[in-house]
Amino acid sequence: MAVKFWRTASTLRARPLGRLRGVIEQDVLQRVLASAVRTGADFAEVYAEDKRSTSVALDDGRVEQVTSGRDRGAGIRVVKGDTTGFAHTADLSEAGLNAAAQAAATAASQGDGVTRTIALNRSADRVVSPVSKYPDEVRKADKVAILQCIDDTARSAGAAVVQVSAGYGDSRKHILIANTDGVLATDEQVRTLVRVMVVVDGDSGMQTGYQSAGHTMGFELFDKVDVDALARDAARQAITKLKARPAPSGALPVVIKQGSGGVLFHEACGHGLEADAIAKGASVYRGKVGQLVASPLVTLVDDGTMTGEWGAIAFDDEGHASQYNVLIENGVLTDYMWDYLRARNEGRPQSGNGRRQSYQHLPMVRMTNTYVLNGADEPDDIVRATDYGVFVAKLGGGSVDPATGDFVFGMTEAYLIEDGEITEPLREGNLIGNGPQVLSDIDLLGNDFAMGNPGTCGKDGQGVPVGDGQPTLRVKSMTIGGTAA
Repeated sequence: MAVKFWRTASTLRARPLGRLRGVIEQDVLQRVLASAVRTGADFAEVYAEDKRSTSVALDDGRVEQVTSGRDRGAGIRVVKGDTTGFAHTADLSEAGLNAAAQAAATAASQGDGVTRTIALNRSADRVVSPVSKYPDEVRKADKVAILQCIDDTARSAGAAVVQVSAGYGDSRKHILIANTDGVLATDEQVRTLVRVMVVVDGDSGMQTGYQSAGHTMGFELFDKVDVDALARDAARQAITKLKARPAPSGALPVVIKQGSGGVLFHEACGHGLEADAIAKGASVYRGKVGQLVASPLVTLVDDGTMTGEWGAIAFDDEGHASQYNVLIENGVLTDYMWDYLRARNEGRPQSGNGRRQSYQHLPMVRMTNTYVLNGADEPDDIVRATDYGVFVAKLGGGSVDPATGDFVFGMTEAYLIEDGEITEPLREGNLIGNGPQVLSDIDLLGNDFAMGNPGTCGKDGQGVPVGDGQPTLRVKSMTIGGTAA
């Protein structure tokens, strides 16, 4: 049986193939895949990556750590029926790949000894996020200088500032995916990030402020991001909290600022829309395609093609082109997110959501950039329409049960709304609610869409870069877990 490999043609700019093309030759891939399915498997896949990364940490004006690393290897997956075998290796020679392929094949099946012939055809790469300044070609001294600038600016906010921690990170990863379904794809993913945390001390004790910026781009990030503004905002957050009053408790209207609430949708409903949660019966959204699951104002999208955003990819980690996927349209659930195995089992197309942390991990269904589209309301009008409530300028971490949608999220920057105006700052409290209920209770949706801070999504022990965002919106009632009497 001859299996042909192709790459999806792209209207986007083509570029030379990455490092892995010179390390793993096409005829080697052919032989390794043929060997992997010789024992009767249904499917085999080679995922290889070569990743270089740098991180710098600065604490109180001193460089505490500068590290650089490189990780290179391949994971081989073999599937027969409902059984998956997986092995990974740092040895990218033909012998090393074959050993991993045989280990994965043995785990998947005893097989029937049939030989399949694999043929490869090359085509152009697909570029979603072009890079103009590769960070691994930038001097480490220039990266340290960015953090020193952040430290100086944050400290200039006043004597209340007692500690500043800043960090920088970049990575440049080449990936190659080939499988017996005829997929051959390569991608280069370059990400650059900077972050700052400021600690202040006052009569109410110590308070912190945090800001970060990260994009799927190179060192040109710093042509786009004003690091002085980033540092000033982190210091402003912390200093504002020194004057904060306890957050109220009970059910109140909640206005969430643009960009800052995307994580709520990522956690409270995004994970419940991943096809593996649906297949396990672990999602409140199971069996609800075509039903109204949110306010008619809400259209929720997962978009791996969003140029420059933290979750942007040209191909997912199974070689499928990234896509713009509408999950909820005008309140109606339209689809779930899919990887190869779940899509194969359901007889439907993949959605570009098969992702993995590294070559040492199996892919699973994951989000990319998940966000709510713009509405029609002016943000100031949303606040003016709220007599008494809470304005959340920045959400923190939280937890959610995908099976029920119940969640708890921290408010790292919040204010009281009184008589349609934002007034006093509030000490950190919690937002408590249920994802489907919150989606249904969105009664005002702004026209000021923005993406939030870069994030790492954790699932089953794996972390992948993701983005999220939304316009300013109002939820007509949410439970505030504050400490005010």
